[in-house]
Amino acid sequence: MHETEITEILNRPLSQELLHRDLLRMAYVAKDGTPRNIPVGFAWNGSAIVVCTAKNAPKLPGLRHNPQVALTIDTEVHPPKILLIRGRAELDVVDGIPEEYLQMNGSYQMTAEQRVEWEAEVHALYDGMVRIVITPTWVKLIDFDTTLPSAVEELIQQRAARQSA
Repeated sequence: MHETEITEILNRPLSQELLHRDLLRMAYVAKDGTPRNIPVGFAWNGSAIVVCTAKNAPKLPGLRHNPQVALTIDTEVHPPKILLIRGRAELDVVDGIPEEYLQMNGSYQMTAEQRVEWEAEVHALYDGMVRIVITPTWVKLIDFDTTLPSAVEELIQQRAARQSA
């Protein structure tokens, strides 16, 4: 998929809405070769998805071994709005707490006092984190209005061909 096509899809209003949600699901292959699909908080920086995690997180050995990931960001309503993203995870061990981690946890409902307590606990718990930066190499936006899953699109085309024959 060309970078211009990826950018065009990610800049659509619905994509932008989805990219500002709290959670996504990240699929990857664990070090033992089995698949994993986990919910994670994330931040969108305008060109990449950033996930921050503990330096001892179980996902890290798998991502170091095979950095290919698939991400899903969707809604809980019918019909769902779905943004599918594939990319390569780049791992960056950092001292302290990355700004993205504080940003991605900023939308939870906390009072100002709760926020101060939460940030103090985060700073006391972590001496550093791993930033997982995922630059999209493939994307698809499914809204069930203008775009559909590829299998459904194929069935519609087959039906149209049968009806015109």
